[in-house]
Amino acid sequence: MTAYKTFAVVGGDLRQAHVANRLAAQGKTVYAMLLETNSALEKSLVCAEDPEDVLPQCDVIIFPLPMSTDERHVNAPFSKQKVRVCDCLSGLKPGACVLGGKVSPAMRALAESCGVTIIDYFEREELCVKNAVITAEGAASIAMEELPISLFGSRCMITGHGRISKALMRILRGMGADVTVAARKHGDLAEIEAEGCRAVHIATLAEHVRGMDVLFNTVPSRILTADILEKLGPDTLLIDLASKPGGV
Repeated sequence: MTAYKTFAVVGGDLRQAHVANRLAAQGKTVYAMLLETNSALEKSLVCAEDPEDVLPQCDVIIFPLPMSTDERHVNAPFSKQKVRVCDCLSGLKPGACVLGGKVSPAMRALAESCGVTIIDYFEREELCVKNAVITAEGAASIAMEELPISLFGSRCMITGHGRISKALMRILRGMGADVTVAARKHGDLAEIEAEGCRAVHIATLAEHVRGMDVLFNTVPSRILTADILEKLGPDTLLIDLASKPGGV
């Protein structure tokens, strides 16, 4: 196994700060980049300003989740700088390990043009499963904060039946909510009913949204059309959990 000693944690949110802190606590040399306004970083960490000067020295470069939001620049909400991904990938040392999350085909192609292969850590099943549970917990927390009523006894609609939907369905059921889930596949509809929730085909979504207290969307496509949105009550809370472009 290769013993990596020098790491660069580039851009991202609080998760990246915690990655940098954990690596530093293990005695690794860590450069934090495009994280200058992130207060979660340990003060002992080296904050590098110019990725092009530091990255060629690093054994491992860790990009955020997602790696980029515009297919050009590093996703860096805690930095005022806009740094192009291609500038980070140029001139890396041979054999450097490059990691990123939700790496798009465009980003992969860009990396290959620089002679770099990116490992997408968000393709690891164990990370996706745990991330879904955390996302579902966060969605339930938002609903509790924003709704004028308790989730207990509330009418909740979830669109989609992927990892996040399944985790959210169980959380809401455990809190005593009346849960309806809209899905496409017959097997998914049967599974939803087996979990004690109401199952509806997503093609009939417009017929079932009226009267809902909260609607959680997990489908990453524009399924919430104007016709469906018009049927939502004025007090219905809409929480979109889907990846871009979202469902609204």
